[in-house]
Amino acid sequence: MLTNYDVIVVGAGHAGCEAAAAAANMGSKTLLVTMNMQTIAQMSCNPAMGGIAKGQIVKEIDALGGYSGIVTDKSMIQFRMLNRSKGPAMWSPRAQSDRMLFASTWREMLENTPNLDFYQDMVAGLLIENNTVIGVKTGMGHEIRSKSVVLTNGTFLNGVIHIGEKNFGGGRVAEKAATGITEQLVSLGFQSDRLKTGTPPRIDGRSLDYSKMEEQKGDDDIVGFSYLSKPFLKPENQRSCWITYTSNEVHEILKSGFESSPMFKGRIQGTGPRYCPSIEDKINRFAERDRHQLFVEPEGWNTVEIYVNGFSTSLSEDIQYQALRMVPGFENCKFFRPGYAIEYDFFPPTQLKFSLETKLIKNLFFAGQINGTTGYEEAACQGLIAGINAHQSVKNVEPIVLKRSEAYIGVLIDDLINKGTDEPYRMFTSRAEFRTLLRQDNADIRLTEIGYKIGLASEERMQKVKKKKSDVIKIIELLNTNHLETEQINEYLISVYSSPLSTKQKASQILLRPGVSLKAMIQSCSFLQDLLNGFDDQTIEQAEIQLKYATYIEKEKELVEKMSQLENLMIPDNFNYTKLVSLSNEARQKFEKIRPKTLGQASRISGVNPSDIQILMLFMGR
Repeated sequence: MLTNYDVIVVGAGHAGCEAAAAAANMGSKTLLVTMNMQTIAQMSCNPAMGGIAKGQIVKEIDALGGYSGIVTDKSMIQFRMLNRSKGPAMWSPRAQSDRMLFASTWREMLENTPNLDFYQDMVAGLLIENNTVIGVKTGMGHEIRSKSVVLTNGTFLNGVIHIGEKNFGGGRVAEKAATGITEQLVSLGFQSDRLKTGTPPRIDGRSLDYSKMEEQKGDDDIVGFSYLSKPFLKPENQRSCWITYTSNEVHEILKSGFESSPMFKGRIQGTGPRYCPSIEDKINRFAERDRHQLFVEPEGWNTVEIYVNGFSTSLSEDIQYQALRMVPGFENCKFFRPGYAIEYDFFPPTQLKFSLETKLIKNLFFAGQINGTTGYEEAACQGLIAGINAHQSVKNVEPIVLKRSEAYIGVLIDDLINKGTDEPYRMFTSRAEFRTLLRQDNADIRLTEIGYKIGLASEERMQKVKKKKSDVIKIIELLNTNHLETEQINEYLISVYSSPLSTKQKASQILLRPGVSLKAMIQSCSFLQDLLNGFDDQTIEQAEIQLKYATYIEKEKELVEKMSQLENLMIPDNFNYTKLVSLSNEARQKFEKIRPKTLGQASRISGVNPSDIQILMLFMGR
């Protein structure tokens, strides 16, 4: 029967899969417990990975040795690099995935991971002794012992699904909710709350008229997510997405259902995602707009099912159907299933340490929507860190904590723990103050060595990073020491409306001009083709970015250095904030609740002012 484990991971969504893979690959004997083995790594909402800031997170997961990037590259049906017209700090990869292939690829990779077992059952409670978790208790009455537990319950904790005036228990449509864990944790002193998310109707693609929509094709250059290998998808084989719009007529039909809406009638108590609102929320909050964009996304290679991105709703089925039939291209649409909202329990993440271990119970870790986040990518990166640190805890090794200046993952976790969240947290580039350093192109340079040192990233990854860094230095040196003659480059310069040279100039100097790209320079100049022959496109692009943005990168590094001085000023664990009468009441309460480890952390807590930090420094003798 089931034996003792080092790590038990509860839930097999994106957080759970990454947690289980990380712990097992680092050497911990790991058990992944899920209520349904057929829904491992299910894309519960849209069939896509990446996007603004989220793409950077997937790249970071991959760089550390996680699986999300590899799985996405193997299952994508379309790839786009968003924000190419902006600077490289804003470039964000996004892929449409084959929903079923994504899940089956994840399961295959997990089944081929050493040290990892699986078990299908509901976890109804935790086994706890002396404020330390020692295992789990399942719905079928089994007690499974372990040295640590990672909870990644997603939307299943006391989940309730809403469709118009109907509501019923469930963690996803046709899947039952998980009960027992919230009640036990609250009895142990944890604070819980409710959040809401939603999903749109799924449509039969054969019933749509695509001639009335705008086609959205994939990129000609598929970069992908994993640094280990190129994506399997060929540019010419990509599936298109499509864009259409709602109208005032659609809005009027939707409004007619507001009187029975669970959101407007107060049946839904949880707060929904601000940056991914339901269609009824959009037309209510933005009443001045006469239309909203809808993205029509295929669900895979071998299915006609369509995901209507932008039409998330909890209105009644008949209202959903009537409204969608007024959208251009949807006049004869057929439903596979209606959209719905789901309410679920979460635990405010200020109750966690930076390792994602809970403050109240030793060796118990939370990851994903249980922490108040939304999105596959946000969940996956938390799962990765929780899985790593569950292993580290078992081995009595210091946890891995990424700084805000090291990774978007560090920004996300720091935000959650210092500020908490009262709405589903979503990552944006604007949340990172050091985004010039945290680009999608250099995640491997930033993070692979960390993953390698803890035994997660492979030797192959580490060697690829070393070669990339070495080649970037060589390229920069070649561009700095080789001059281009006027006849070698002027034709290209004129073509991009840049002044022609009157005398030869260093290649690196020419590259600094606005509108000039290294890739185009190489294509138009045989001398550069010979000079840089043998270097791959990603390494050449990395060298170009480092050259073009050197000044900005250096300024940001200087800022990081200044900020790190506060990070190095440790606050004693037993520091008594109540004696600091000069502190604002809010700061004193927040410090007592969160117990910041450093002055840097204290300065980022919501509601804390610079004067509060100065007072703290004064009393610490600084």
